Amino acid sequence: MAVPHLTGNYAPVTEEVTAVDLAVTGSIPPELSGWYLRNGPNPPAADSIHWFAGDGMVHGVRIENGQAVSYRNRWVRTTTFTDGAASYGPQGRDLAAGVANTHVIRHAGRTLALVESSFPYEITCELDTLGPHDFDGKLTTAMTAHPKTCPSTGELHFFGYEVIEAPYLTYHRADAAGNLVVSRPIDVPAATMHHDFNLTAEHVVFMDLPVLFDMDTAMHGGGMPFRWRDDYQARLGVLRRDDPYGEVRWFAIDPCYVFHSLNAYDEPGRIVLEVMRYPDMWRTDSAEIDDATLWRWTIDLAAGTVDERQIDDRPAEFPRIDDRLTGLPAHFGHVSTDTALVRYDLRTGAGTAHEFGAGRRPGEAAFAPADETPGGAGYLMTYVYDASTDRSDLVILDADDLSAPVAAIHLPQRVPFGFHGSWLADH
Repeated sequence: MAVPHLTGNYAPVTEEVTAVDLAVTGSIPPELSGWYLRNGPNPPAADSIHWFAGDGMVHGVRIENGQAVSYRNRWVRTTTFTDGAASYGPQGRDLAAGVANTHVIRHAGRTLALVESSFPYEITCELDTLGPHDFDGKLTTAMTAHPKTCPSTGELHFFGYEVIEAPYLTYHRADAAGNLVVSRPIDVPAATMHHDFNLTAEHVVFMDLPVLFDMDTAMHGGGMPFRWRDDYQARLGVLRRDDPYGEVRWFAIDPCYVFHSLNAYDEPGRIVLEVMRYPDMWRTDSAEIDDATLWRWTIDLAAGTVDERQIDDRPAEFPRIDDRLTGLPAHFGHVSTDTALVRYDLRTGAGTAHEFGAGRRPGEAAFAPADETPGGAGYLMTYVYDASTDRSDLVILDADDLSAPVAAIHLPQRVPFGFHGSWLADH
């Protein structure tokens, strides 16, 4: 029987390709110069136990002077990929062993391929692997695949979580130069799956949600070793950025799970979070994932309560904003559905969609700024798979006008469905 996460466009590609002078329909905006890099699972033996578990492969397109200069795809050569190294062995935890398959970001001049279960791996924009990055030996936990860069300080905020022993959660902060300057344990009662978190100008907000590590599943069940627990209280933990070793205040919320946050920001006496919320996750197995929808949580710091409101009932995932507004109020946010990109006016809740057409499926769309004004003009970039041709394009849309793509860069092979990526501008 076919395994869903190893068939169709979930199936891995088998070749690492370099192609130059790519064909383009439309016109690439001349102000765009840089790399679009996106990560995702691509198990070389096509035998991974779950979509989330495949070895990471980054797919990259180089753009400059209105031209699609090149396409490359390369496996991230972790020790797991090259040597079959395991995260846990006779010598204990090996944080350099991982699949580096979830995200790719740039901070302090380093391009990092990320997965939440291990150290990041540094790569070049040409997708050569340089090796694991542990912040000069100061990082002693895994690193989330969803760090946040503060646009005003340049600091990188992130966390690591553990499943075998406490501390189960540790908050980290690196300065703008890439030096790890804060590492502090966060007291949580059990090993919950912390995939993402929230950053504002004044706060860090953790999401301690009822999907817990399950040893029996890890040993015997196959798939992801986490299960839903009805008896675990879902809650949000608020830490002041100006007191990183201070108290974490916890606020109860209704049961749910969140893989991805859209954004968060401060209001007087309140913190606003915009997230893609699932009503539950992995009650009996990890083979199926239900639909997420866009919600807004407003934490009242004085009252100790959280107002929870659904913004839209449209199933979607992979939320993104202009990253230069991380932690600040953003007027617009973007999500992906199975057939479309949706641009939300976050002040009104209204959504505008670009439908790609029958058999064409987009991934996450990264925002590429057109100028130096945060929240200003820009473009959305996403790989789009076309089932009729079994190929993929890098599609560029004007974020302010989703009526039609401004350009489609035709790639020499399909890009399997994957996770997250970044537009890495030259300047």
